[in-house]
Amino acid sequence: MIAIDLGASSGRVLAVEVGPDVLELTEVHRFANNAVDVDGTLCWDILHLYGEIEVGLRLAAAAGPVDALGIDSWAVDYGLLDADGRLLGNPVSYRDDRTIGVPEKVWERIGPRELYEVTGLQHQRFNTVFQLAAQSGTAQYRAASRLQMIPDLVARWLTGRESAEVTNASTTELFDVRGRTWSAEVLQRLGLDPALFVAPVEPGTVIGPVTDRVATRTGLRPGTPVVAVGSHDTASAVVGTPATDSAFAYVSCGTWSLVGLELDQPVLSEESRQANFTNELGVDGTVRYLRNVMGLWLLQESMRTWAEQGTSVDLPALLASAAREDPRAALIDADDERFLAPGNMPQRIADAVAEAGGRVPVTPAQVTRCILDSLAQAYARAVTDASRLAGRSVDTLHIVGGGSLNTLLCRLTADATGVTVMAGPTEAAGLGNALVQARALGAVDGDLFTLRALIARTQDVRPYAPAAVAVSPG
Repeated sequence: MIAIDLGASSGRVLAVEVGPDVLELTEVHRFANNAVDVDGTLCWDILHLYGEIEVGLRLAAAAGPVDALGIDSWAVDYGLLDADGRLLGNPVSYRDDRTIGVPEKVWERIGPRELYEVTGLQHQRFNTVFQLAAQSGTAQYRAASRLQMIPDLVARWLTGRESAEVTNASTTELFDVRGRTWSAEVLQRLGLDPALFVAPVEPGTVIGPVTDRVATRTGLRPGTPVVAVGSHDTASAVVGTPATDSAFAYVSCGTWSLVGLELDQPVLSEESRQANFTNELGVDGTVRYLRNVMGLWLLQESMRTWAEQGTSVDLPALLASAAREDPRAALIDADDERFLAPGNMPQRIADAVAEAGGRVPVTPAQVTRCILDSLAQAYARAVTDASRLAGRSVDTLHIVGGGSLNTLLCRLTADATGVTVMAGPTEAAGLGNALVQARALGAVDGDLFTLRALIARTQDVRPYAPAAVAVSPG
């Protein structure tokens, strides 16, 4: 199985061999994904990404037979297509500032409480609903006939067929979380043409075979199927979480951190909305009840700033130095929107600490310790709140994704939550992506916990026990 895993800072093409007792992942191709400022608008270079995907597919096909492929990516962003199916410009990044002040205008048509009761989505000013409102009235918007989320767009280019996989569609704040389809009420209230939106499909649906042109260009066998997986990367990462029972929480930790529970039904109470929890759809009819936390973007952007300023920072050495700094000497609200855009992150962090009256971090080690302490505290708050609001106890917290390699963050999170942290696998999204493909083709069978048991048997997962007394998340 080929898992195309697109993150907000990098992309990967992964080859995953799957069988009843086999789960072996090989990274075939990795490439950067950097938003580009074009005349004041922050855009994704989607054609570059697609070109790199084809490079990865050529390398994978050259290494051996490919049985299927699937695509997952970050959420909320989309491309608009004209009546001929041609892309109308590069998708705009959610980090662009075009949505500043837009939510208040949308709420004049349908209030935040009504939106939540239908869509279950936490408020984030970059949600698709607000991006569309910001774009309405433009020539590009007027020319649009279809909207495709990023993984659906890639699948369309590979197969020539349109689709709207539900886990990514559910992040738009235009989707009925209970009906698992586009909300006719929300679209009508906002004056959005229902024809813009493609009929949704569930994970495990075969979208179609690759086109003959794609097969020729990449060396894939004609007829190779493209399978709809949990196309929001967090949905695939939750599939790839090696939990043994339902009493688990997860942190899908990368550029963003998604912290939450897997539920059978959404939690749509007013208390849940006020706590800013989101109900995104998952694989096999599940709901990902979670809170977005800013994540390792804070550290990634700090390191980029230091490099621009001429300070070369080695990450392992930086983490070792941060571990020696005083715990919780400086804390920030990791969800503060001031940290959303690119720019001088260490200075913004220092300013936020100063405003709160804390000890201002100066050195890279101090800034890093501030970030990791703040993330661990944010994770603990999210797990505590989710458990209370959903009425679900938690005895294990799984950290998956790139952040699972950050031993200091894992240790601080175990201490902050007071529960055992299980770290790994790093490529949970790619594994979850591949397992949904494999099940669709009949290579494996069983429910989510059967798939997860295969991950637990075959992947490196590291435990971190909490300190004797958990650190209060405040």
